[in-house]
Amino acid sequence: GKRPIMGEIATRLADVVIVTDDNPRSEVPETIRAAILAAAPGAIEIGDRRKAIHEAVAMLHAGDTLIVAGKGHEEGQTIGAETLHFSDHEEVRAALQERAA
Repeated sequence: GKRPIMGEIATRLADVVIVTDDNPRSEVPETIRAAILAAAPGAIEIGDRRKAIHEAVAMLHAGDTLIVAGKGHEEGQTIGAETLHFSDHEEVRAALQERAA
């Protein structure tokens, strides 16, 4: 599948990679992350997407670029049959405000 390929490319091209959950739907989130991490040496695993975004923002230094990939414009996270409100944009803003405080 594409998951190990994504992990390999990310760790080859980025200084820091955090692997987190997107929309696991009916899959086991740990299994999805394990498939990505199998080819992503040095990547950090943080299953909770909110925590992953906040940790990534906390790690930033002047001149760094943060890419939060996966959800884009989506405003929900599907876990099982339930879709919960979740916005990467809102979380990045909140993390930046938290950091500035």
